[in-house]
Amino acid sequence: MSRIRFSALQETLHRSPLKILQVEKRSTLFGQNVFNKYAMQQYLTNAAYQSVMNAIDVGTKIDRKIADQVAVSMKDWAMSKGATHYTHWFQPLTGATAEKHDAFFECINGGLAMEKFDGEQLVQQEPGASSFPNGGIRNTFEARGYTAWDPTSPAFVYESTLCIPTIFVAYTGEALDNKTPLLRALQAIDTHATAVCKYFDKNANKVNATLGWEQEFFLIDDALILSRPDLQFTGRTLIGHTPAKGQQLGDHYFGTIPARAMSFMQDLEQECMLLGIPVKTRHNEVAPNQFEIAPIFEEANLAVDHNSLLMDVMGKVSRRHRFKVLFHEKPFKDINGSGKHNNWSLTSDNGTNLLSPGKTPMKNLQFLTFFVNTIKAVYTYEELLMSSVATASNDYRLGAKEAPPTIMSVFVGKQLSAVLDELENVTKGKLSPQEKTDLKLNIIGKIPEILLDNTDRNRTSPFAFTGNKFEFRAVGSWANCAKPMTVLNTIVANQLKEFKIEVDALIDEKGLKKDEAIFNILREYIKDSKLIRFEGDGYGEAWEKEAKKRGLSNNKTTPEALKVRITKKVIDLFEEMKVMNSIELEARYEIDLEDYTKKIQIESRILGDMAKNSVVPTAIIYQNTLLENTKNLKEIFGGDYKNIAKEQIELIMIISNHITEINSLVNKMVDERRKANKLKGLKSAEHYCKKVKPFFEQIRYNCDKLETMVDDNLWPLNKYRELLFTK
Repeated sequence: MSRIRFSALQETLHRSPLKILQVEKRSTLFGQNVFNKYAMQQYLTNAAYQSVMNAIDVGTKIDRKIADQVAVSMKDWAMSKGATHYTHWFQPLTGATAEKHDAFFECINGGLAMEKFDGEQLVQQEPGASSFPNGGIRNTFEARGYTAWDPTSPAFVYESTLCIPTIFVAYTGEALDNKTPLLRALQAIDTHATAVCKYFDKNANKVNATLGWEQEFFLIDDALILSRPDLQFTGRTLIGHTPAKGQQLGDHYFGTIPARAMSFMQDLEQECMLLGIPVKTRHNEVAPNQFEIAPIFEEANLAVDHNSLLMDVMGKVSRRHRFKVLFHEKPFKDINGSGKHNNWSLTSDNGTNLLSPGKTPMKNLQFLTFFVNTIKAVYTYEELLMSSVATASNDYRLGAKEAPPTIMSVFVGKQLSAVLDELENVTKGKLSPQEKTDLKLNIIGKIPEILLDNTDRNRTSPFAFTGNKFEFRAVGSWANCAKPMTVLNTIVANQLKEFKIEVDALIDEKGLKKDEAIFNILREYIKDSKLIRFEGDGYGEAWEKEAKKRGLSNNKTTPEALKVRITKKVIDLFEEMKVMNSIELEARYEIDLEDYTKKIQIESRILGDMAKNSVVPTAIIYQNTLLENTKNLKEIFGGDYKNIAKEQIELIMIISNHITEINSLVNKMVDERRKANKLKGLKSAEHYCKKVKPFFEQIRYNCDKLETMVDDNLWPLNKYRELLFTK
């Protein structure tokens, strides 16, 4: 194995950046391989184009004749881009994307063939569902699952395939993917946010949730991965001693991007431009060989699709540059992990950001309405929101000091906190003219000025307001954004629905004016949700004790965090909002438990193999070298050898102790794993969490100690200094 390590290091010495030619301006490249509005106008009839736009804007159905026209035009456009195949591109509950390619090819009479693609093939396919996670929705032998075209996310050509974004459902109608619940949640937020928006703008007809994600990742030379089964199969290092120099000097953050990484990013960005992914920002992150790429904000469904596509493309582009992209949230111990901050806001159809103050008191009241309702929604469902980001891999990151803790809180900054505190004192019921004037001029009238000067930032907050959006920072880098976005949009939609009911009741039953009713309800919401607001440091026992007093949840492991998803409160929420039914919720609960169990099981197996098959044999080889040295010293120096070989003898004993500990701990871990494998569902996940996983750090400790003792020329695994500092 040490030969693999050193040959890999030798190989990296001969790497050079690929030359990426920028043949056109980005604005020219953007969306060239996307069947967007421009392409549709070129290829579709006016009737077909209008039908597709109506489906996108208001959700009307496309009839079969129009679907046939769209399919033929889409095929002609795709073939002009070099496509030979098509696929329904969907997002099953594996966390990855899925695709089955079929050719634009049909045989006809006389031994001839033709290119064909019709409306039936565009609108619906039956790829099968037997091997995708389903959580008990259907039996394995019932393989029928359907994909259905999502016209709100445009088709695109990648390599030689026309990719058609689709939903994926069981033959019984339940969602088997991440996109379907997201689309339902976005419909809910549109309905209820638009209803509230009409208090301030009667012409508002639609509200879109927007999302801007920030994708963090590590780039590691692919040759170095070959000696690391842990990185190959789990995405993180299960053993490895911390290097003398890590990130403590802060010299990587925002530093000059290394040449090979820059070449990779330039290549990736060109691919993104062609695919219509509006990436704009790139930079070094805090940890060595850690980077970030981020786009311009988009409508949430499209943004989620683009992030899933980006992760696929990153894997393919990285291979050209001899890199391996690590999306794991915590690939290296004592080194910053990777997140995927989800920046979320709401925008009306006239382009107004509902979470951004305006120039008039009424616009500022609109801002406060959506701002306070979002905070109230997070407070009511804080445990559910944290559960949306709970995974086996993100467990290693959350609470690890550079990332948010597992306690949900909302950061708004001192200035906005002061505004909310003042609004708590609004008079109950009707307001005097003087109080109305004071509110509009001296409190909400100053909000734009406050936000302009609001420089507060809190990197430990899981959910922070950052000027014109909320930033959900607890999302992991490996995550599909659809999960947290489905939950966030659902809980805010539900809260806005309740808000409108309460405001209308005060207007109709108490005779309050609209602004008086709004102020009255907001006052109560501010009081009710005050416990979720936190401006301090999110780490340490002090905040944990304070959070407990406030009644906030603190589920530090995925099995704990997932339980809330099948409570009556949560099931009622999703059913009321028509986002998911109880069957779909329970299925996802079972799937996520199984995913957690399998990932910890795999880590356990890999760790045991590496410890027993790589670390221990290498330590024994070095120990034998020390024994041979001691034996030779005895032959030369006789009885004095014990003094002369004192260090060698002590080292032999220390190595023996570590070898004994490793073997013992691995055997005990395997015994606990066998017990866990006999259990099902939550019990199995909890056993892996509480009985198997604790062995990881103990085994690692002994392996890492041996790494510092064994001859570097013998050590078989690429070390942290090589993984993190080989550019």
